[in-house]
Amino acid sequence: MEQTNPITVKVVSVNISEKKGTTKHAVDRIELNSLGVKGDAHAGAWHRQVSMLGVESIDKFTKASGLTVKYGDFAENITTQGLELYRTKPGDRFVGAGVELEVTQIGKSCHGDGCAIYRQVGNCVMPKEGIFVRVLKGGPLKAGDELSFYPKVYRVKVITLSDRASRGEYEDLSGPEVAKLVSDFFNSVSWQLEVETEIIPDDRDLLENRLIEARNSKYDMVLTTGGTGIGPRDITPDVVKPLLDKEIPGIMEHIRLKYGAEKPNALLSRGVAGLMGTTFVYTLPGSVKAVREYMGEISKVQKHLFLMLMGIDSH
Repeated sequence: MEQTNPITVKVVSVNISEKKGTTKHAVDRIELNSLGVKGDAHAGAWHRQVSMLGVESIDKFTKASGLTVKYGDFAENITTQGLELYRTKPGDRFVGAGVELEVTQIGKSCHGDGCAIYRQVGNCVMPKEGIFVRVLKGGPLKAGDELSFYPKVYRVKVITLSDRASRGEYEDLSGPEVAKLVSDFFNSVSWQLEVETEIIPDDRDLLENRLIEARNSKYDMVLTTGGTGIGPRDITPDVVKPLLDKEIPGIMEHIRLKYGAEKPNALLSRGVAGLMGTTFVYTLPGSVKAVREYMGEISKVQKHLFLMLMGIDSH
């Protein structure tokens, strides 16, 4: 989902180098393709195809060091103005001038004296404040072009399954708790979030309909709460599992074993986790305490899972 008033970023220089670990030199224009910048040493079928650095970061460096540097001296392919690039996140996009770029990494390892940039300039701002993007839509790019910045907004749906809560016979506590903990997780990684909540009865067809809608609308995550036991109306895992394209069994197995070691009843939950298209799905029990336990473990791996889904190696 994109914001209606994106930030405008100006391209002030485009730069290229034929050898890795060296400074780049400004050129009139670059050609972006599915591998990155045509003719650049860093181009390839990986997530760090194109490097970007803002003049905001360069100005800070020159003020602190007293050194004069040229655009491209920090090995950035694209020098920009208008946004502190290091504040972006993986999944954010730059769109304009006929091209589209997706942020994949913030900063990188510094090789120190082993890097020609470090030896020539005496330091390097790229490891802390440069970013890397991959090309989603290629084309020519030159100084003076403008790009619109669109931060990725994650869409999450929380579904409470309860016959009685759906009839208003008692207050739903587990759904709001899931929504709160999801918000806490996204705040902790500084990713933008839109979360929706809904209460439905324990109805197979209705749940399946909601899940298919979420998958087709490309929600990033769906979390259900309730219906994971063995009662006659506990149908959540039975509906979810056939819709999964890839199951992630280790998460739920770990949670059951961790909490089942002290309280054997925790082993009775039939919760499942997996991917439905590009939508992560988790089925949580219906108690607030269990929700907290499950979300505590899911949150430990969810950032890595999102990056894996984007094809980004974050090991």
